Amino acid sequence: MSGLKVSERADIAPFFVMEMMRAAAEREAAGGDVVHMEVGQPSTPAPAGARAAAKAAIDSDLLGYTSAVGIEPLRSRLVQHYADWYGHDTDADRIVVTQGASGAFTLAFLACFEAGDRVAVTAPGYPCYRNTLEALDIEVIEIAVTPESGFRLTADMVTSVGPLDGLVVASPANPTGTMLMADELGRLARWCHGAGVRLISDEIYHGITYGTEAATAAAHSPSAVVVNSFSKYFSMTGWRLGWLLLPPDLVSPVERLAQNATIAAATVSQHAALGAFDSIDELEANVARYRTNRQILLDGLPAAGIDRIAPPDGAFYIYANVDHLTDDSADLAATWLAELGIATTPGIDFDPAEGHRYIRFSFAGSNDDMIQTVERLTTWAERPRR
Repeated sequence: MSGLKVSERADIAPFFVMEMMRAAAEREAAGGDVVHMEVGQPSTPAPAGARAAAKAAIDSDLLGYTSAVGIEPLRSRLVQHYADWYGHDTDADRIVVTQGASGAFTLAFLACFEAGDRVAVTAPGYPCYRNTLEALDIEVIEIAVTPESGFRLTADMVTSVGPLDGLVVASPANPTGTMLMADELGRLARWCHGAGVRLISDEIYHGITYGTEAATAAAHSPSAVVVNSFSKYFSMTGWRLGWLLLPPDLVSPVERLAQNATIAAATVSQHAALGAFDSIDELEANVARYRTNRQILLDGLPAAGIDRIAPPDGAFYIYANVDHLTDDSADLAATWLAELGIATTPGIDFDPAEGHRYIRFSFAGSNDDMIQTVERLTTWAERPRR
């Protein structure tokens, strides 16, 4: 059938890492080996406490719809989480449990912005901010952050782009692992609040840091929207569970949107998340492995000629300049997959203008994955070129 309308809202860029995941899966299905450096998710299952809580809920709970804002025990446990991690007091009625951080962003964008509003994001940055905002007819203003500044955003950069309605920041950031220190985040948050700019703070990599602990924007601004998730530190990507910590004026709008858009987050995942808080030792062991992986790559990639790297403060990514090897990072990623069995993500996912010069390595896998990557890339770099 032809002639039927297809909305222009869907005419957005793909999420290229998913394309790389598909290509890697096809190679594996054909019998090839793959070292997965493309996937931005833990290589470990949900922690034991989460799995046990999910099994108990399956056996004992109806698992019907919950309130659109989530079950009360989980919201209360998240209040305790903010007190334990940040020394920050908040209220359960300001927390909305969501279908992953992705669902949280959609709800937040819908509640905070009108079509035509101007919202700033960083480049490089997580592509789904940009793509989702564009699908909602919101004007995306990209602010370039550079290796010279450690890929950090400053208030001066924000003021240089003219009037804004919103700003999305991530700390630690994807793909760079850059973290805004508490004073830097505080300055941005206070500026946004004073200027009437809605700050949306992506904090999904909190807990995965290598030095200073991450700060929450909620401690620095009464109007900031905080997005977090059980996917990264809590190792529960496929359970699709996140949350919003909202200022009071947004609680009711977000709740109404959630009621209509999703009804509620998955009930079994909410019960599992409660159990995840009983597995902190297991989760900290994951972070220790990431720390070792980070060092393996920082020590080993230069041997393969990949030495223009800003060491990540957090998350589990290294964003490397490879323009001495290629002017097309997507082609280089395809070459490495075909010739070496190494799956990576081209920088064009994160920066449409400069991403052709960069590759992202995810170090969420095993220590052996990192060693194999370094060895294969070093051997490849030493081959004679025609």
